[in-house]
Amino acid sequence: MPLSEHEQRMLEQMERALYAEDPKFATALEGSGLRRYTRRRVYQAVVGFLVGIALLMAGMVFKQTWISVVGFLVMLGCAVLVVTGWRKAPKPGEQPQAGSESGGGGERRHPRQRRSMMNRIEQRWQRRRDEQGQ
Repeated sequence: MPLSEHEQRMLEQMERALYAEDPKFATALEGSGLRRYTRRRVYQAVVGFLVGIALLMAGMVFKQTWISVVGFLVMLGCAVLVVTGWRKAPKPGEQPQAGSESGGGGERRHPRQRRSMMNRIEQRWQRRRDEQGQ
């Protein structure tokens, strides 16, 4: 299930707060895993798109409309995955720049405020999970 815009913004805020609080740990996490996962997912979606084209053509050759429709749907789904995956893919050095823009003084002045923001986010998340569970 995809995240809503509000949840995506909260996740981005949490990522920025993590990077501001512990840049070394955030860089270690960001460096390999997420970029590699996103790149792999985009490549898989491109391969799926090519399979969709093959299904579309096979359906036309064998005059089976349902195979063509399935091929088109596969192509459409994979195209959406490629576009969304490509947009969300972190660029090398993107998060370090976001963390350095806040400046060293901002990190020293508001550490409690950031923690309270994280607590609020966690409380909202827990409340949402409790509401869905009932």
